[in-house]
Amino acid sequence: MIKRILLSGLMLAAPTCLLKAEELGDRTRGLEYARKNCASCHSVSPHEGQSIMSDAPDFVSVANTPGMTPTAIAVWLQTPHPNMPNFIIPESDIDDLTAYITSLKTPK
Repeated sequence: MIKRILLSGLMLAAPTCLLKAEELGDRTRGLEYARKNCASCHSVSPHEGQSIMSDAPDFVSVANTPGMTPTAIAVWLQTPHPNMPNFIIPESDIDDLTAYITSLKTPK
């Protein structure tokens, strides 16, 4: 009986856990962060076209780079880039920025 109750509880909780695992962050907050902190070099919105600085990839291109998963984007955001100032994105903003960049991926 206890096993059945525990199993039922796990079955009810599983969809919630799966949803949480797929939720990266708040893409609206990610866009706000990108506009405030990244837009001086990168094109952060789809309608902006090429980045202001030719060496800085636009976020749509980053999102559509083959193999660019949410995990890869989060790592990319935390890795120093050539010609990029010493800029550290707070951990509290990485999930939001990752969610925003991921949202720019063009469906195949």
